Amino acid sequence: MAGHLLDQPHHDGSELYVPQGAPQLGDVVPVRFRVPATGSERALWVRTVRDAEPRMEPARLEHADEHERWYVADLPMHNPVTGYRALLDEPGGYRWLNGAGTHARDVADTHDFRLSVHEPAPGWLDDAVVYQIFPDRFARSSGHTGPPLGDLPDWAQPADWSDESIGAGPGVATQFYGGDLPGVEQRLDHLQRLGVDTVYLTPIFPARSNHRYDASTFDHVDPLLGGDQALASLSRALHGRGMRLIGDLTTNHTGAGHEWFARAQADRASEEASFYYWQQQDPGYVAWLGHASLPKLNYNAPALAERLIEGPDSVIGRWLREPVSLDGWRIDVANMTGRHGADDFTHEVARTIRATMRDLNPEAVLAAEHFHDAGLDLRAGGWHTNMNYSAFTRPLWTWLVDPDNQLGFLGLPTSIPRRDGAQMVATMREFDAAVPWSITMRQWNMLGSHDTPRLRTVVKSREMVEVAAGLLFTYPGTPVMFAGDEGGLTGVNGEHARVPMPWPQIDAGGGPGWDAATFDLYRSLIALRRSSRALRLGGMRWAVVEPDAVAYLRETADERVLVLASRAPWGGATLPRHLVPPGGAVENLYGGAELRLRPDGVELPGDGPGVQVWRLA
Repeated sequence: MAGHLLDQPHHDGSELYVPQGAPQLGDVVPVRFRVPATGSERALWVRTVRDAEPRMEPARLEHADEHERWYVADLPMHNPVTGYRALLDEPGGYRWLNGAGTHARDVADTHDFRLSVHEPAPGWLDDAVVYQIFPDRFARSSGHTGPPLGDLPDWAQPADWSDESIGAGPGVATQFYGGDLPGVEQRLDHLQRLGVDTVYLTPIFPARSNHRYDASTFDHVDPLLGGDQALASLSRALHGRGMRLIGDLTTNHTGAGHEWFARAQADRASEEASFYYWQQQDPGYVAWLGHASLPKLNYNAPALAERLIEGPDSVIGRWLREPVSLDGWRIDVANMTGRHGADDFTHEVARTIRATMRDLNPEAVLAAEHFHDAGLDLRAGGWHTNMNYSAFTRPLWTWLVDPDNQLGFLGLPTSIPRRDGAQMVATMREFDAAVPWSITMRQWNMLGSHDTPRLRTVVKSREMVEVAAGLLFTYPGTPVMFAGDEGGLTGVNGEHARVPMPWPQIDAGGGPGWDAATFDLYRSLIALRRSSRALRLGGMRWAVVEPDAVAYLRETADERVLVLASRAPWGGATLPRHLVPPGGAVENLYGGAELRLRPDGVELPGDGPGVQVWRLA
């Protein structure tokens, strides 16, 4: 039997430890710490930092019983983001407790707990399941399965709906299937049957590519997708079902065919010319990662902010208003927006966007795309949340990936490595600790996206898909899924993963290219998440971390849920018996396995692969 981690002190930002809601400057916030009764601490102190100078606040013992002691300390909110960690004064020395765990040595401030006065993402994200749609590949309103009908632009290379998407090389950005927004609207029953409630659309503006990140205007919806009326109709249909709609915007660049860029090239004295960075070498302007089709925007120009991000008549503002009324924006390459050489306007841009959105719709969400360490950007009061590749997607892949894979690892010159549970959890804890808990709880957790290989290709088997999905729907954060993952679609990279939805097989209840059993497990796990307040709002205590299995507790004031995920048989573990109150009943919520209650402990089964979820109290 493996050991457990529940004999370690614990703190997080959930309701058991910190009052919920954003504090104000000048507030004094009581923060609580749980210490096992087996601990040897003589006292507990909280180290905070005020105006860059460390200070120690004494904690007082608030409650104790035979199992644990609870300490509380008063934390002054002197700075907008206040970092803190606990010091346990023990015989022979001291230990620190921070977001990454306990340490019998001095540690940097990087992984300290954090409280923020910045308003968190809207509360509806706590209950949301977001479904990402790449419009060209989701559904055609005509139902036609041959090459797209009608007049096509000169860049488009028409493809049959059943053609495999190109993974690399010529045509990857111009292969055109002809999915449209009325097609999305016609398939909303599928989304509701699955259990999702929020649609995130990749770009819908006219462009010269199937991905549309090279917009030629922000003023109207691409006629190939049905135009402005189609987006308004889709929005009405979603809102009528109690669902939400999120758009996708590039604030870092436009397309080379954009109307602003055309005027800038035609007249270097024009206002639009100040919107871009110019250079002597080819192509004569700065472009995103050197791609000439994507000229980079220059926020030294005040008029750019006025047109794109600031105020109700900006691009950000216009589409939040009637008749479309978007419920938020996802910002493409948010980490690069406003950054070039000595220029760094990223935080200013993000805060301006958030202010515009707050004025028009305080319930709108602002999500960033940032593939690596987004901690500093997320703490600045701009982006509400991030596409959580670093703290969720990447570490989870390394734990569950097929060991013989040859897949590229999200920009690294290597295939996806196979790592054990301890490495996965350490990565998750370190990246989670870089942001306040109010952000961790609403991070966009994903198993893949339109920019990555498909999960089924990464892990190979339905059994491993189930383990991955089990983590997605029980881990802190907002679950986000890419359309088609619920049916086991495959793809070796982002472009190849943009395969059209196989509607004939879906409508038939399964068939080649669509795994109905995978759909059922996604549907069940989404329902599981909705059935449990702890899985949506609870804290996070790691209980078991073994090479082939991990277990954690999600806890609120009224519920305790235990999650066990294993990638292989692992031998089992015994947890403290007091996790289940005397006379309390254990309920299996998912997986069907028995949790044995013995006088000396709670025995976890050692089977695998699989995922099990129990309600303990």
